[in-house]
Amino acid sequence: MKFRRLHYFVAVADELHFGRAAARLGIAQPPLSRQIKALEEELGASLFNRSRSQIRLTDAGEILRERARDILDRVDSAEEAVRQAGAGTIGSLTIGFVSSATYSVLPDIVHAFRAENADVELTLVPMNNAGQRDALIQRRMDIGIARPRIDDDELRHETINRERLVVALPATDPLAQRSALTVADLANREFVLYPDKPRPTFADHVIAICRSCGVEPRVAQLVYDYQTAAGLVSVGVGVSLVPESTATGERRGLVCRPLNGVKAETELSVNWRIDNRGPLVHRFVETARSVSRRLLA
Repeated sequence: MKFRRLHYFVAVADELHFGRAAARLGIAQPPLSRQIKALEEELGASLFNRSRSQIRLTDAGEILRERARDILDRVDSAEEAVRQAGAGTIGSLTIGFVSSATYSVLPDIVHAFRAENADVELTLVPMNNAGQRDALIQRRMDIGIARPRIDDDELRHETINRERLVVALPATDPLAQRSALTVADLANREFVLYPDKPRPTFADHVIAICRSCGVEPRVAQLVYDYQTAAGLVSVGVGVSLVPESTATGERRGLVCRPLNGVKAETELSVNWRIDNRGPLVHRFVETARSVSRRLLA
């Protein structure tokens, strides 16, 4: 059944007059009559009782009018939804993020994106770089907010924030009484590093910083993410180097101090598939760029 014939039928059913229906549709009456007759032949049922003075819907016509309107409304709705999805105004995005990103620019990016894209559903999933890489490669996720970046031939990435590293240590550690620390001050401390895999990771970045200062860090434990590392530091398992933004989050038993004597930085990145040309992905990336520029200005 052709949608055009259904459209013509509804016009005649509304007007109960072929001349008025033809005018409403912007076509001549004879072609309209032929299309209605073809529809009746296709369905094997008369849709109108015709007389010289008037036409009326048959029982079959009454049923078709109700169903035809619903069908045409659904088609119109589907067309509009497809147009909006193509324009990136509706749809959904799944975004993976490292936990430390919640202390940095991620909340501002999400708020800004939602303010401009209220009809887009965002699903935010905490996961480390390894999980993000796998999810992006397997197309189970659209965007990854990683620390640092995810290096893969199938992925594209951009840095959205750079920040200094600070020392996280137990509040009971004597070093907590100092206003600032150096890597040399940590030579006799055990480290809690994250994530534990795959290597190389942010943990290896911290190890490299220590070695550049002549200190071989003693690793007490490698853990899944920042939240776990911070918890272990707070109960005295060891010390760690963490992004400066995380120092704003209060955690009982943990203090943060500036790290002097070395350029120790970390970057936060937005990552997506090279072949993902979806408008929502690129709109989110552009929002991340815009928020990053504003916050760094």
